[in-house]
Amino acid sequence: MKLKNKYFYTLREDVKDEDSISGNLLVKAGYIKKTSAGIYMMLPLGLKVQNKIEGIIRKHMEEAGAQEVKMPALIAEEYYEKSGRLENFGKSIFRLKDRNGKGMDLGPTHEELFALAAKMMIRSYKHMPFNLYQFQNKYRDEPRARFGLIRVKEFLMKDAYSFDRDLDGLDVSYQKMFEAYKKSFDEMEIDYRIVKADTGVMGGLLSEEFQAITPIGEDTIVYCDHCGYTSNLEVAKCQYQANPYEEPLKIEEVYTPNAGKIKDVCAYLNLAEDKFVKTLIYTCDGENVAVLLRGDHEVSETKLAKVLNAFEVELADQKVVEQLTKAKVGFAGPIGLDCKIIVDEALKDMCNFITGANKSDHHLINVNFKDFKYDIMADIRQIGEDDLCPHCGKKLSFTKGIEIGNTFKLGTKYSKALDLSYLNEENKSEYVWMGSYGIGLGRVMAALVEQNHDEHGIIWPLSVAPFEVAIITTNTKDQNQVRSAIELHDELSKSGIEVLLDDRDERAGVKFNDMDLIGIPYQITLGKKLSEGLVELKDRRSNEKSDIKYEEILEHLKQILQK
Repeated sequence: MKLKNKYFYTLREDVKDEDSISGNLLVKAGYIKKTSAGIYMMLPLGLKVQNKIEGIIRKHMEEAGAQEVKMPALIAEEYYEKSGRLENFGKSIFRLKDRNGKGMDLGPTHEELFALAAKMMIRSYKHMPFNLYQFQNKYRDEPRARFGLIRVKEFLMKDAYSFDRDLDGLDVSYQKMFEAYKKSFDEMEIDYRIVKADTGVMGGLLSEEFQAITPIGEDTIVYCDHCGYTSNLEVAKCQYQANPYEEPLKIEEVYTPNAGKIKDVCAYLNLAEDKFVKTLIYTCDGENVAVLLRGDHEVSETKLAKVLNAFEVELADQKVVEQLTKAKVGFAGPIGLDCKIIVDEALKDMCNFITGANKSDHHLINVNFKDFKYDIMADIRQIGEDDLCPHCGKKLSFTKGIEIGNTFKLGTKYSKALDLSYLNEENKSEYVWMGSYGIGLGRVMAALVEQNHDEHGIIWPLSVAPFEVAIITTNTKDQNQVRSAIELHDELSKSGIEVLLDDRDERAGVKFNDMDLIGIPYQITLGKKLSEGLVELKDRRSNEKSDIKYEEILEHLKQILQK
């Protein structure tokens, strides 16, 4: 492509309303443009990269035997009602009504419609297995859209769905998609880890996430270099470590004026935070629940929701806490509370601990489990850096990641809700087993930029770059440069090399800066040495430059690009 008279622009200054490196660089380089919070235009360069990513994924989906379809983005609300997910989505779903008052939703995900499509075909066990996939926009009303393309309200997703007669068949289909994902991300040269995750509103038997490793990631990844264990922080299992036995002492109430925070209480009583058991009041699907855990630990709301089988879990507001405890916030304790009490597993066998007294400016010391009753004891805390691997007991490591793909073993959750069944060999009805597999293309693009950039701009991996080679002329008034650049552009194009010729009437410095910013992997400069038959080839990633004979540059590039 010749750049002159084409839609192309770059910005010189950083973008003020972008809070991530990828968001800033993609806007500066003219790949995307924000129209409102969490909603972006995909401009010509951005669309070329997105299409490259889509092409790689499509290739591996087809190789795995999946068939492509296209579902509507506007979905009748009745399908989400049938599956029981309308309430699960809560405020995140964009809901509207048509002119006849019928509820319609902008699809946040498409399990229901794919189940409907499968239902039209499946009658017998002979009609399975098969896998359908699509590239379609999804819509989710994020409460806090941020980080450019990482957290948005409208995004392009590749979602696939497998249909099998039983769990063994699902295991086979799942593994095919799992391998296709690994091949796709490997071809894009993404640094990623695969982690166990929460099934969330999707439900089902298993969820695994493909996490691109980057400091800006919203997720924390827990992993063990010794045994290979990996998990998302929110579901990482905590290994129980026995508490030392102490002879139970007599419970006492102590005056702790204005000490509503753990550190203040522990300082006042001259005790460590791990002797304190904090009582947090949560509202879970409208029910008040007291959660007990050690003073230096944090709640995993994902684990808590799992234990309670709850959709919405949030800290209770001040008014609720004060009504329930009859005390100021900061003095809650388990003794005398009239609500369900959940105890973290780390407290098992703990003796003589401190709790709030449900009385303002007072705490209890020497509290033991005989002093109150609880309903559930379970692992409900976040794993910490002092914890050991739940598999091998070795030290754990932590890093940040962006979720770019996920895979779910849905089981029969949706087939039961939507009556998707088949007749087995004995002519008896059974429910279909489903799997679900998603990749967020915008997140992939953002993750690639987060992992591949320098102070000058983006450095695209060759497989997803909008162009493989950029040609720059330093003097547009030099007819030899202009003619040679056009001839080289045409020759490279005929050889199947994706080439961009910067033939704009701009200074050489502007062209160099723009080509670095947009991140084309290789740059050819036609300058003064052209009179000697030489051009300069620059590798954008290493910044290494070399002089190549003009008549040899095509063969040289073919070898580099393996054309």
